[in-house]
Amino acid sequence: MNRQAQAAMMFLVGAALLHAGATDLYLRYVKAGLRPLLLAAGAVLIVSALATAWYEWRRSRRRTTATATDHTHPEPRISWLLVLPLLALILIAPPALGSYSAMRAGTALQQPYGYTKLPTGDPIPLALVDYAGRAVYDHGRSLDGHSVRVSGFVAVDTAGTPYLVRMALNCCAADAQPVKVALTGKIPPVLQPDAWLQVTGTYNARQTRDPVNGGPIPFLQVTEAKPIPTPADPYDETWNN
Repeated sequence: MNRQAQAAMMFLVGAALLHAGATDLYLRYVKAGLRPLLLAAGAVLIVSALATAWYEWRRSRRRTTATATDHTHPEPRISWLLVLPLLALILIAPPALGSYSAMRAGTALQQPYGYTKLPTGDPIPLALVDYAGRAVYDHGRSLDGHSVRVSGFVAVDTAGTPYLVRMALNCCAADAQPVKVALTGKIPPVLQPDAWLQVTGTYNARQTRDPVNGGPIPFLQVTEAKPIPTPADPYDETWNN
């Protein structure tokens, strides 16, 4: 590509980043905390593109007829097909990772450094990762006497065991890993993989091992479950907190 084409590509990439960062689209790619960097990168690319285009315009005006004989060959038009992925980024929001990815990756549950005191009242709204950590590594002590409310998407293993899952991010969707909680008790008779549920229940001391990596998976004793819409941010950001 010549400089004008490069400037156009930079401008489109910058516009795509600004579009993603200004909407919830970016949450399908990176964690929410990276939004300012995404917007800054888009702005820098657009400014660079405009500067490049201006420089090339000034340079073309300074050309003389004496140097016109040193002509350049036109670039193949097929190179403009590189624009198509950018248009796809702007126009098509990819689905968040779901049950297919979750059941082919081992649980990423990690032992936290400590546990904050739970608020009063029942049920207590709790991140699924927080419940899993307390159930496995605190052996449910901080959950004793409480009912909790967690949310996630449904996944079912080959044995028919239902799980509630959240995909945890370090940085972006490329490194997303699942944290799984197995469900028992008053489970809905029909579970659709990838459907989102809000589950109310209590601590269950039972645990199982993830067949992929042998990691611990706690159980939740379900007392109520209801479908919910897919959240704007489908990835759980609490796992590194």
